[in-house]
Amino acid sequence: MRNRLKELRARDGLNQTQLAKQAGVSRQTISLIERNNFMPSVLTAIKIAHIFNETVETVFIIEEDES
Repeated sequence: MRNRLKELRARDGLNQTQLAKQAGVSRQTISLIERNNFMPSVLTAIKIAHIFNETVETVFIIEEDES
């Protein structure tokens, strides 16, 4: 699964620390998610999507070979 966190943060002018605070996670967690080294919980994924006013599916994209 890939994600658009870095792209969406840039669009909205947020740094990792700001996004982490809004999502209720650590900056390190955001960094790991962005690098595809950590799969967020469903709740965290929903919170992040809401912060960006996007659907979970637009923030976190399942690659064809993963389905």
